[in-house]
Amino acid sequence: MGKGFVSKAKLQAATVFVNQALNYLDKDPENNAVKILNLADKVLPEGWYLAQRNAIRNAIDRKDNWYQLLMRFYELDPEVRKTFFRNFIINSAIIGSAEERESEEKYGCNVPWAILLDPTSACNLRCTGCWAAEYGNRLNLSLDEMDSIVTQGKALGTYMYIFTGGEPLVRKKDIIALCEKHSDCEFLSFTNGTLIDEAFCQEMLRVRNFVPAISLEGFEEANDSRRGDGIYGKVAAAMKLLKEHRLPFGISTCYTSRNYADISSEEFFDYIIDAGALFCWFFHYMPVGNGAVPELLPTPEQRAVVYRKIREFRKSKALFTLDFQNDAEYVGGCIAGGRRYFHINAKGDVEPCVFIHYSNANIRECTLVEALQSPLFMAYREGQPFNENMLRPCPMLENPEKLRAMVHKTDAKSTDYESPESADTLCDRTAPYADNWKPTADDLWSKTAGR
Repeated sequence: MGKGFVSKAKLQAATVFVNQALNYLDKDPENNAVKILNLADKVLPEGWYLAQRNAIRNAIDRKDNWYQLLMRFYELDPEVRKTFFRNFIINSAIIGSAEERESEEKYGCNVPWAILLDPTSACNLRCTGCWAAEYGNRLNLSLDEMDSIVTQGKALGTYMYIFTGGEPLVRKKDIIALCEKHSDCEFLSFTNGTLIDEAFCQEMLRVRNFVPAISLEGFEEANDSRRGDGIYGKVAAAMKLLKEHRLPFGISTCYTSRNYADISSEEFFDYIIDAGALFCWFFHYMPVGNGAVPELLPTPEQRAVVYRKIREFRKSKALFTLDFQNDAEYVGGCIAGGRRYFHINAKGDVEPCVFIHYSNANIRECTLVEALQSPLFMAYREGQPFNENMLRPCPMLENPEKLRAMVHKTDAKSTDYESPESADTLCDRTAPYADNWKPTADDLWSKTAGR
């Protein structure tokens, strides 16, 4: 939705309508949903989110799993739910997306939907194959620096902020302070879940705009073999607390050669839904850093199983799922480099992707706009999509020659402070994977693209 697509007057009218519609839906969600959609057809700009509106209408008519997921939101604390809808739908999807497109035209660079940032490199766990461990545990963004990032981001139209790490909840107090100050934004955090307690749940209820995505690598044996003994039980306790307090949360799972069967099973989907999760984000293991474990890379056959299972359960389970390596067709390829998101590590280095640890810019030395205009980010903008096959979207994992060329061309530096890794070393590690995956990816894409 770019400049000129929706006028300021229509944008304001749409915002008012959605706000009123959410209030009306709150009174009787089951009966009022269809009435709101019928009214939307009359008052919203022509074609505005038409496909999404039709999908919602079909879900309501069929009372299918998507309808059930919508109803699950009405089991949440009412004030938390209202804040989530306001920040996510109105501020981010409606107002923010229009402002982002205007900012892109003004500055000639990508402007993201979400900014990922690391409050700290410290973590209370040390998981096998974790890329975050390479940053060390002594780095932090100050509260003032994080506040500046959010303030600058909002000026560009970005209202979604996602904490990574390290373990972000090591900085609970500062995270809550950001949520409180920027109440018009939605904050999500990847977390191992072990620091979620009663006091923090009360803080979440108070600020209303914080959502955890808890890392879970499968059932107990698969999870604890990577994250440590007893962690599965602590995650279960955290989910129980969140559900009891009617707080929204989701699951983040990294699939590997060892746990792919667990996380793609119907039992796993049913378990996390019953536990209260509203969404699950699936991440392919990335062999980043000199401590990477290439043996954890899924085989082509294993990745294909995950691809098929997630799509199968997406049709039947009341859970919103995203498969970040296999769902590129829905977003037109790689979303990094500020196209939809980028990453700021705990030392302030601005990276195109949470998995791509190279940079030309540091937030302590430049503005967000200047970082988005930096050579590496502009190379991303010029190169996207990196492959016409949307099952081969990544310039590191499936097209390593692309990342190698961009890093050399832009003279980007490694942001691995413990053991710097050259782009050549990284891409040499991923090249065999890319070659092995290509035949399977090409076959899958030719048969199932867009279905």
